[in-house]
Amino acid sequence: MENINWTELSFGYMKTDYNIRCYYRNGKWGEPEISDSEMIPLHMAATCLHYGQEAFEGLKAFKGKDGKVRIFRMRENALRLQASCRGILMSELPVEVFEKAVVEAVKRNQRFVPPYESGASLYIRPLLIGTGAQVGVKPASEYLFVVFVTPVGPYFKEGFKPTPYAIIRGYDRAAPLGTGTFKVGGNYAASLVPGEIAHSKGYSAVLYLDAREKKYIDECGPANFFGIKNNTYITPESVSILPSITNKSLMVLAEELGMKVERRQVPVEELATFEEAGACGTAAVISPVLRIDDLDENKSYVFSKDGQAGPVSIRLYNKLRAIQYGDEPDKYGWITLVE
Repeated sequence: MENINWTELSFGYMKTDYNIRCYYRNGKWGEPEISDSEMIPLHMAATCLHYGQEAFEGLKAFKGKDGKVRIFRMRENALRLQASCRGILMSELPVEVFEKAVVEAVKRNQRFVPPYESGASLYIRPLLIGTGAQVGVKPASEYLFVVFVTPVGPYFKEGFKPTPYAIIRGYDRAAPLGTGTFKVGGNYAASLVPGEIAHSKGYSAVLYLDAREKKYIDECGPANFFGIKNNTYITPESVSILPSITNKSLMVLAEELGMKVERRQVPVEELATFEEAGACGTAAVISPVLRIDDLDENKSYVFSKDGQAGPVSIRLYNKLRAIQYGDEPDKYGWITLVE
């Protein structure tokens, strides 16, 4: 085994032993195949290269103190990939094929699942691309589904520490009736320029406003947004937000902790009333927000005066992580044990 320093891992790609592949040809999906190659042979006219027929997912596997490996909410990712397929007219991957491939990828790379106390996890990346050759704008007739894994540390190098975010009105992540609700590469490509501007000014990410009116909070570049006030978990509702599985899970846990949950439009001025704020997603779980600077309006909304995460964010973060690692019972059926 390579000499991996588990506690120093960044969020990035590392070669592992195997990936799982499945092909859609002649109108049907084949059986998953095991590969040790990192390369995909691709036709130069493949629709993924020309017309953006590409969707992906992100989920994680965790090693518990009992030594067992647990995959978190795999079925939700399978269903979300199907929604992305419908959104950009790709052949829908059956849930069973998705789950079989994910479990097999984790099993084949078990030596890369970081140990329990390391703070790291095994990131799982399912990818679906149009491989059929087209030069007219239409969907492919052939597709490739790949699942690869890589051990990762925290998404933001600060880990579970509040960091600053910026509102920049000159850019949209996705159009209101566009692909914002689907996990497709185009949305991330659209976020690269504003993201780089934010990073160059010392911010972790951009907090986007709604594309139509620039009045309401949408989501962060890589994550959903939530705010806490009056024992209520508030998260934006919008036609261009990716439905985060982490956010969905946090809403359930917030109710379990006796909080109210509101999913609704959140006017930008309401930021001034939140006691805590955070970004949530698979990669970071919760990334607490230190402050949000509205660069166009020259306003600042501060959520942490001492540089520490707020009490509600800490409780939610710890509770979700405890379920993921098997330290708390999985009463919601979110965990798949890898035998």
